[in-house]
Amino acid sequence: MALSTFLVEQLSSQGHELIDHGPKVYDALDDYPGFCIAAAQAVVADLAAGVEALGIVLGGSGNGEQIAANKVAGVRAALIWNESTAKLAREHNDANVAAVGARQHTQEEVLELIQAFIAEPFSNDERHVRRIGKIASFENTGEIIY
Repeated sequence: MALSTFLVEQLSSQGHELIDHGPKVYDALDDYPGFCIAAAQAVVADLAAGVEALGIVLGGSGNGEQIAANKVAGVRAALIWNESTAKLAREHNDANVAAVGARQHTQEEVLELIQAFIAEPFSNDERHVRRIGKIASFENTGEIIY
């Protein structure tokens, strides 16, 4: 809760509009998948409505949160743990959800990772567009394209 509150405050002060889909009260026994799926669904809904949107899912390691978010069709959630993975997730994969392990970083480090993720544009390089298209095709049809 402290990290999500910190991120909402910091990113809002930088002009970003945030909607917190997480729990309102911290409970160590909460199950994270529902919160991550709700955040991912909100990103997809915004994108479908023509609204630019990115999502953030937080957890202990970020791994389970990334897996949960990636179950939502249209989501490309990336586990980011340093500046390079944050930037490459956007530049090469056009990731629309960042997964971060809250127990792995300080609040300030997480903020820096998210800022790097937000700031990095997708390259639109043909090879990346092609690869993302193959992933989306499999997601929609179940057919593997090599």
